[in-house]
Amino acid sequence: MRVKGTVKFIGAIVVALVVTLAFRSLVMTVCTVDGKGLEPVFQEGDRVVVNRWSYGLRTGEKGSLFDYGRICKQAVKKGDFIAFEDSLCKMLICRCAALPGDTIAGKIVPGVVNCADQDYYWVESLGKNNAIDSRQLGFIPEERIIGRACLILYNHNPETPFWKGYMKDRVLLFP
Repeated sequence: MRVKGTVKFIGAIVVALVVTLAFRSLVMTVCTVDGKGLEPVFQEGDRVVVNRWSYGLRTGEKGSLFDYGRICKQAVKKGDFIAFEDSLCKMLICRCAALPGDTIAGKIVPGVVNCADQDYYWVESLGKNNAIDSRQLGFIPEERIIGRACLILYNHNPETPFWKGYMKDRVLLFP
């Protein structure tokens, strides 16, 4: 009798882990804002929910067993805060400033730049001091876009213990 209860308990734990991993890899994930490039919308220490289905679920990659594609593909809109992977597979969040086919000109970019007719995007940070965006990274290809930042769960100062350092005015905010 005792073995049967233990097997059920372990089975429940395994199912919970599998469901959690599937949810985080297919539906939504949480990332932490590191830096001040998106202030005042996002502040350093914000835990942000990224909706992986907002632009369609990514399938495969170029050069892998399965070709890149998106299930239920949706268009990225100017002004969206998008989460994407840089060349080192680190997740970043920036505001989408230009879509495929747009032309960018001004002080930010030397000369005139075209986002091309391929699926490339130009992203910008809100703060101009040491912010990482397309000025350093270049164009962001569609296959690197993970999803849209849709909710700030909470903000916690990593320098403080986990039971302290929470900002009460930074809980469940929509950017």
